[in-house]
Amino acid sequence: MNLKKLFTLTFLLFIPFLLFAQQWQPKQAPLMTRFAKDVNPQNVLPEYPRPQMVRSKWLNLNGIWQYQPGISEDESLPKGNLFSHILVPFPVESALSGVMEHHERLWYKKTFSIPKSWNGERILIHFGAVDFESEVFINGKSVGIHRGGYDPFSYDITEYLKRNGPQQIAVRVYDPTDKGGFPRGKQSLHPGGIMYTPTTGIWQTVWLEPVPETFISNIKMVPNIDKSVLKLTVNTNNSENGNIIVKVKDGEKIIVTKSGNANNEIVIPIPHEKLWSPEHPFLYHLSISLKNENKTLDEISSYFGMRKISIENDNGYKKMFLNNKFVFELGPLDQGFWPDGIYTAPTDNAIRNDLEMMKKFGFNMVRKHIKVEPYRWYYWADKIGLMVWQDMPSANSYTEHTPPVDTAEYRSELKRMVETHWNSPCIIMWDLFNEGQGQNNTVGLGKMVKELDPSRLVNQASGGEYFGVGDLLDIHSYPEPACPSSTKQALACGEYGGIGYAIKNHTWSKGWGYLMIQNQMEYDSLYNEFANDLVVYKTNKGLSAAVYTQLTDVETELNGLMTYDRALVKGNLQKIRQSNWDVIHKNLYISNILPTSEKVGRTWKYSFEKPYNDEWYAKNFDDAGWKSGDAGFGTKETPGSVVRTIWKTDDIWIRQEFSLGNLSKIDKNKLVLYLYHDDGCEVYINGVEAAKATNGTSGYQIISISKDAKNALIVNGKNVIAIHCHQKGGGQYIDAGISLISNHCPAD
Repeated sequence: MNLKKLFTLTFLLFIPFLLFAQQWQPKQAPLMTRFAKDVNPQNVLPEYPRPQMVRSKWLNLNGIWQYQPGISEDESLPKGNLFSHILVPFPVESALSGVMEHHERLWYKKTFSIPKSWNGERILIHFGAVDFESEVFINGKSVGIHRGGYDPFSYDITEYLKRNGPQQIAVRVYDPTDKGGFPRGKQSLHPGGIMYTPTTGIWQTVWLEPVPETFISNIKMVPNIDKSVLKLTVNTNNSENGNIIVKVKDGEKIIVTKSGNANNEIVIPIPHEKLWSPEHPFLYHLSISLKNENKTLDEISSYFGMRKISIENDNGYKKMFLNNKFVFELGPLDQGFWPDGIYTAPTDNAIRNDLEMMKKFGFNMVRKHIKVEPYRWYYWADKIGLMVWQDMPSANSYTEHTPPVDTAEYRSELKRMVETHWNSPCIIMWDLFNEGQGQNNTVGLGKMVKELDPSRLVNQASGGEYFGVGDLLDIHSYPEPACPSSTKQALACGEYGGIGYAIKNHTWSKGWGYLMIQNQMEYDSLYNEFANDLVVYKTNKGLSAAVYTQLTDVETELNGLMTYDRALVKGNLQKIRQSNWDVIHKNLYISNILPTSEKVGRTWKYSFEKPYNDEWYAKNFDDAGWKSGDAGFGTKETPGSVVRTIWKTDDIWIRQEFSLGNLSKIDKNKLVLYLYHDDGCEVYINGVEAAKATNGTSGYQIISISKDAKNALIVNGKNVIAIHCHQKGGGQYIDAGISLISNHCPAD
């Protein structure tokens, strides 16, 4: 063949590839990550999608699919080709899908071929996740309908396949988002504030897998470090009790071989066990074989970690223990949104990078916020070493005029979430609700989850309504952290911080934070101030954990440690890491100078009427006409409050005399207010403004005292603290004290 003919033939063969490649081009979102350039339409998310149940043979169906919007509920499967294309598995609203449009209804189509080497085996099709309702067709015939946007599902499509030639898959999708009462997390048709762009359709990997007639359908692993055993159940697709052979490996070395029956628990001893922890995230490897007599029917590989999470008594408090030791848990809120892929990370390396950054910041935990991730996200958390609080995606998330919560769907999806991810050692707690969003049947659902998975903790509600169930009392507090009060449950501050910092050319649009700052120095200073508060709460108030809002900016919310495009760290990485190290490892002790009324009520003078004198806060103000009452002041339904005097009006003014006593050696610079205010308040000491606190808190907070107010304090003499608190809505409460922060235990 001459060179001219060879060139012509090569060009003709290359034309289909060129036409195919031109079917997809990424759109341009307001921000894009550096990982977007690594997206290859011929090799999209090529990694095996299920790391804890791996088979050697599989076929990835990610890539360019045909696509078009749907029309109506009763629309039949469109004939012929669809009129556009989309890159699966990126949501239709994302830039990386190549569409970047929202449609409530979608159709997908793709042709594929079954490898000849799979002849004689059954063929499964797997979907990582499709939001929200999907119906799958193979060669024009409906295989099944699935509801739920966060869990994987599979179908045996063997009987629907043609003997030869290309096969066709089609998927119908329906996702009403705000218009439905089912779990949807932070998705909204009207993004803004703390709500973001929705995800519709296929958003996790689609793949095929050949299996024998009898095959391993799922496994369940429960480690017990106290007895040095792993409890393993290998379930099959039918009730036949085949023989299971398990090999446990430490690296490449086989340390245990154990046999047992399928569909029954197998107890595997783990000699000289190596424990999994954030400091040492050791993972054992497993090979599992299903045999019938001497014939191997099916084989998978997996991994597990030996670790224990529990609630134990410690110095009068319930605390969260890891591997029988108290470890303070500190992590970021991670919403799992991407500017270019929305719910879908551009690449596996992008997922890994987010988790590695958490470790670089010095965190040992992460709260996966009202989203469930693909298996590979948990794989990297397992491997890198991060404890995970797994939220259940909320229903009716802060959106007006939505239908009632579909409680049956919520319960079903919660159960599926637990069963899907209960093998990951990184997950140490299930969070049932967030801030009362769609909260329902808390007691019943808490019991269900604990019975499903007694090896992990249950958080009844992070910042929500509390019913005394589960293992935690978890409050939210912005911007300063706070500590709830209880001796019956472990204590957590499930959200705090929210330092907003806009960096030019790295923002989605004009945005906001819980408080806005202007430079890195201010960022580092505030972050460290909040960290010191946590050290005090951990040392003195029994706090077990805290979650900083948040890992990255998300759309208009600018309170990330990193920008939304993951391009910049807003603070000094090493300073933030040091602050986090201090929270986890350091102690700071608090001494009461002026005690609060948490334990013993202190008497204050108070008035519900605006004082006649504008200088009501002055040291020499005559408060003889005011009433006397014991703090705290408020309404008893306010969470975490200790109400001794009812306050139901919009405003209250309170005053109290106190003495510092013979404390001439006191370091006034280490004095702080210890304050629970709901809502905002102004605090004065000896007529000088000490602090102005906006909004409200969910518990007692440490608040800095102004330099002038510290200087106004008198040792060995009378002092006056005066507070005005204003109620804007919801619960209300005010109580205050003054404390001294020290590196040394007062008893020393």
